[in-house]
Amino acid sequence: MTVWDPKETLDAVGAGQKGGRKRSAQVAEAIRNELATLLISKVSDPSLQGVNISRVEVTDDLSLAKVFFTIFEKEKEIKAVEAGFKRASGFMRSHIARTLDLRYTPVLQFRYDSVSDKVGELEELFQEIADERKSHRDDS
Repeated sequence: MTVWDPKETLDAVGAGQKGGRKRSAQVAEAIRNELATLLISKVSDPSLQGVNISRVEVTDDLSLAKVFFTIFEKEKEIKAVEAGFKRASGFMRSHIARTLDLRYTPVLQFRYDSVSDKVGELEELFQEIADERKSHRDDS
């Protein structure tokens, strides 16, 4: 027995969301691309060298964009990078306003993306578990 899904029905007749993506997700992707380009080409702050924009989350009303970053060089201080982003946020926001042609440009909040660190820790744990299982198999 199949269950009726109204979203599937709306999408099938073309009345659902266009492209299957929310507007906020599209704006978030455009902001991520623009900021990544800016970091490479126009930002000269040394504290922002070696920084990568990992993802952007934009609220549904497009008023706030949380910009998550990672650092290639682990010896850099996260606080120093956040301070660099704070200094450059006005420049970055005005660039986004010019290039994306939005009615309102979201406020940019920069945050360190600790997800990659957690993924690394989990991979290490899984490797330890696999090594233990292998050693137990070898012992028996």
